[in-house]
Amino acid sequence: MAVNAYLNFAGNCREAVAFYADVFGAETQPVMTYGDAAHGMPVTDEEKNLVMHTALTVKGSTLMFSDVTKAYPITVGNQISLVVTSDDIDDIEAMFHRLAEGGTVLMPLQRTFWSQRYGYLVDRFGIGWQISHEAPVAS
Repeated sequence: MAVNAYLNFAGNCREAVAFYADVFGAETQPVMTYGDAAHGMPVTDEEKNLVMHTALTVKGSTLMFSDVTKAYPITVGNQISLVVTSDDIDDIEAMFHRLAEGGTVLMPLQRTFWSQRYGYLVDRFGIGWQISHEAPVAS
């Protein structure tokens, strides 16, 4: 059994998915729009082209994505952050710096007592990311 994250966006889901696919080298999956599905939810003509569902596999985990409709407005907050680990320092640095573009770095990428490289940021889409080297720190 796996635990996956579902990320909601206010109309810019396609842009976010393309960005994350590029950052993590992930293959994009088909996009289902609200107009594609017989879901029984009332949607306006402008909402029919919004993303109802798509996903990416990032470092072995599935991230799922959707735009929200006016019936279920988005609340941006800090109630979720995503943690991505790698044993490759160059990979850690590249991911962190790409995600930081247009975002806010809350803790710069640095050595900590638990990781050779760790950083925390909120990207330009309002999503919190913790990027961490998974190998233990050598004493």
